[in-house]
Amino acid sequence: MALSICYSSFLSYLLLFVLLFREASSVSHHHHHELKSIHFTLFQHETINKTAYLIVNGVAGPSISQTTTPFGTLYVFQDPLTLKANSNSKIVGTAEGTSITSSLNGLQSISIAKITLMMNHYKGSISVVGGTHNTKPSNHPVVGGTGDFLFVQGYVTSSPVDLSGITVTYKIQFHLYWPPYAIPSHPK
Repeated sequence: MALSICYSSFLSYLLLFVLLFREASSVSHHHHHELKSIHFTLFQHETINKTAYLIVNGVAGPSISQTTTPFGTLYVFQDPLTLKANSNSKIVGTAEGTSITSSLNGLQSISIAKITLMMNHYKGSISVVGGTHNTKPSNHPVVGGTGDFLFVQGYVTSSPVDLSGITVTYKIQFHLYWPPYAIPSHPK
């Protein structure tokens, strides 16, 4: 008898859980189509000992090159962002942050950056954090924003374009989304 009551209570809780889960998942899908989004590309130009500096040399792994740094290397940057891959094109922002080499082969790091944008319709900053691969595209989740980017969500993809010479160039693709409660003040 007691087993029957426990089983019946279990089934009641299970049914309640299924109904709540079903309603919660239908709500999240319902709001997905209401997200305001923008997608655009800029180019980051990093010049060694001008906009980017090695602060602490790492302890192991390959020597310093355009694509590698020893494990544990601390690196800081404040790089211009332009509309085109040419470093002489119009500057529309700045990427500033730090990277720490986190792989023994010297090709991967953990990066933190604040990207400040001064574009025609959008002004403010986007904060990103994540793993960076020096020779392959890397996705960085957006963890915050200010100004027109307040409450923004999404990700930024960094891809190497030109790794030769003293200035290296990265293609930065922005995939930004605003939840329904946080519409940007300057809609596109």
